Amino acid sequence: MNQSTQSNTNREYKDRLFKFIFREKQDLLELYNALNGTTHDDPEDIVVNTLEDVVYMGMRNDISFLLQEMLNLYEHQSTMSPNLPLRGLLYFAALYRKLLVNHEDLYSSRRIALPLPRFVIFYNGSKEEPESTNLYLHDSFPPKYRSDDADLDCRATLININSGHNRELMKKCRRLEEYSIFVGKVREYQKKDYIIEQAIELAVDDCVRNGILEDILRENREEVRCMLLTEYNEQAHIENERKIAADEAFEQGMELGIEEGMERGIEQGMERGIEEGMERGIEQGIKTGTERFARLTKRLMQEERTEELLRATEEKDFREKLYEEYGI
Repeated sequence: MNQSTQSNTNREYKDRLFKFIFREKQDLLELYNALNGTTHDDPEDIVVNTLEDVVYMGMRNDISFLLQEMLNLYEHQSTMSPNLPLRGLLYFAALYRKLLVNHEDLYSSRRIALPLPRFVIFYNGSKEEPESTNLYLHDSFPPKYRSDDADLDCRATLININSGHNRELMKKCRRLEEYSIFVGKVREYQKKDYIIEQAIELAVDDCVRNGILEDILRENREEVRCMLLTEYNEQAHIENERKIAADEAFEQGMELGIEEGMERGIEQGMERGIEEGMERGIEQGIKTGTERFARLTKRLMQEERTEELLRATEEKDFREKLYEEYGI
């Protein structure tokens, strides 16, 4: 696919396939019941309140909705990130702000009833992960503090939906199982050395013949193809960015290490100098980046730009624009 075609695809198809598949309330309700062991039967009880301006790598990968007393945030991820609880915190802050926009005074003596938040991440990346695991915001706090020292926390429940995982959940939600099978088929064909475009076409044909996501794949074949291509390009971009960042950190660490090692004297050994320099160089880079983002977070929260802060946690280019805007 040439660059102009890829760019047009990214602009035209904004939803990830996972979100597209669960766009209907009936399917979303089935997924909710499977996760929570409930038997709700009226899709109209669901009130979808997804933040439409929030994107990840140019695509919408989230669904949020109210069902009775529970505020649900479902998100699809094909890459693991320890910052998902932070993203959840910012997302819920924006959702609660919307819910309370016409509410009574927050300083009222009457307690304001809030729906219970639930943050679930559906993971189907290539890196092996357990059936389910909990990620916590407190793990991002300075290690010298205990988790119960914090007055604020956020939990994200990550569920592995790759083929062969969480079989009981799949039995309860056929749509989720079919999605898992379809993505697995694409990967099977890739392993047979088909390029991604061919792998998608073959997987679509295979699943349609076997009644897997048949209604969606027959009616929306081109959309599905474009969404998967965009997701594939996103994953390739992430891996490339990580490699570049690692290479840059290594080079900077090498330079600092050599310089410091020479200053300390040959007798201490060049090897030790390089090692310490690398550690200090990477450490300083992390510290500088953290302090910079903290200043940006403070400015955005002061101006109540919560949704833009949420977007800044995931999109590097957008974050850099905000840094420039505030002169940080």
